[in-house]
Order: sequence, then C-alpha cells, then structure tokens
Amino acid sequence: MTQRDYPVIIEPMDPEDGSGFVAYAPDLPGCMSDGETYAEAAAHVQDAIACWIEAAVEMGRPIAEPTRHLSFA
Repeated sequence: MTQRDYPVIIEPMDPEDGSGFVAYAPDLPGCMSDGETYAEAAAHVQDAIACWIEAAVEMGRPIAEPTRHLSFA
C-alpha cells in the first residue's frame, strides 16, 4: 500500500478534559489520539491513522485520499 500523508490537527486539551494535546485526522472520521506533549500526540495520531486504514481495508470500506486544503486562523 502507498504511503499517504494525511493532514493532522493538534490542539491543546481543555483543562477540564485533562492536560496534554489531542490530535485528529479530519479526512478519516473518528481517527484521533492524544498525548501529554505536542510531539507525543503527533506520533500517536500517526499510529491511529495506520490502524484506521488497516481496519478500513479489512472491512472493505473506502479510504479517502488526503486533502491539502486545511487553513488555520
């Protein structure tokens, strides 16, 4: 399978949700992870993306191509 680079959004968690960062891949519904640091969240979401794609392949579900049009405000 070809390597795909999905855009990832990493944000600080709300204090009431704990500390650290949450990371998600908007192109892959429900694909998210977290970490105590920005770098940890970034690494964990890459693992989540790989697992998400593996599960989609096993279930015969379509896998969206990565988008490149995220903008930040």
